Amino acid sequence: MRPNFRPAGETDATAILGFMRELYDMDGTRPLEETMARRALLGIVRDPQFGRVWVIEDGAEPIGYVILTLGYSLEYGGRDGFIDELFIAEAHRGRGVGRETMRFLDGVCRELGVRALHLEVERANTAAQRLYRTFGFADHDRYLLTKWIES
Repeated sequence: MRPNFRPAGETDATAILGFMRELYDMDGTRPLEETMARRALLGIVRDPQFGRVWVIEDGAEPIGYVILTLGYSLEYGGRDGFIDELFIAEAHRGRGVGRETMRFLDGVCRELGVRALHLEVERANTAAQRLYRTFGFADHDRYLLTKWIES
């Protein structure tokens, strides 16, 4: 299947938030805080210096989304990217959409001058791990540590 990757606009926020709810439920991480998520999503949609958001479509039907955030790393030699979120609706998994999404992101990263691309994946999501490894992602035997900064 050849999905379409359409840059997300503000009007896509409700659909993307619905997909985010499914992703967070599936991963079992933490509940989606919709107000915070909407604010962050609209921030990146409105300002491309932070990254890019695409709606993944089958024809005109939204079937998922992907978010690429942009940063800068001395370790990786300059601009780096992070696949912050990638979600494909369950009915469309196993049909090559994930592979096409990874190919798409590879091209986007080359256009944007991204030298290294990162992602995180739940340990239990072995299917996604297999996909990512086929695209050259490797575990660096490090821990991702997070501290929330209260505003």
